[in-house]
Amino acid sequence: MHIQVVLFDGFDPLDALAPYEVLYAGGAVTNRAVTVELVTAEGPREVVSGTGGLTLRATGALDLERADMLLVPGASGRVGEPGEAPTEEAGVGEWRQDEFIPVLLDRALTTELPALLKQAMDAPGITVATVCGGSLVLAMAGLLEGRHATTHPMCLDMLAASGAHAVRARIVDDGDLITGAGVTSGLDLGLYILEREVGPRVAYAVEELFSHERRGTVWRAQGPTPTPL
Repeated sequence: MHIQVVLFDGFDPLDALAPYEVLYAGGAVTNRAVTVELVTAEGPREVVSGTGGLTLRATGALDLERADMLLVPGASGRVGEPGEAPTEEAGVGEWRQDEFIPVLLDRALTTELPALLKQAMDAPGITVATVCGGSLVLAMAGLLEGRHATTHPMCLDMLAASGAHAVRARIVDDGDLITGAGVTSGLDLGLYILEREVGPRVAYAVEELFSHERRGTVWRAQGPTPTPL
């Protein structure tokens, strides 16, 4: 199984690196049954995060012929409403600490990323996963209408406004769409992906290696609807 973690300028480093490291460890204990790489819509390049200018190098291009799963992180910055921007406009590669997250996500939508994500969402055999505001990238591109998903708790209203069924859960499994809530949910998301795609023994081995216990129930649209207490 090959997973591509999709970076864009202003991404949140922990959103990307927490699941990357979990999935990489999953590959290490399965003789590379799982492989993972950092990519962008444009191809190999240095990608500046929204956290203090921290930069990661994407080694490949988003490639739907090679990927079994895409994992989209959110952005790192201030929380604000779409259209609300700092007084000074930052240039590409010059992200400031006061950049608003919706502004960064809007910039990502001006690239080839939305079209590639739509192809991935439409393609049989490809799963799309997100961490934190990564689901907002899909939502703002019009790709989550009618889908069950989660995001950072502060942004659930924005997710619902896109037409998605916003769920206040740590991880939401909607078949070929798996979404994680706040930033640290990337650890739980990575472990759940290993459990779902490779098996619980592998997920448990990596959980032990990382000394991290997953939190909460993975929400699915299954079973009876609970009655209010």
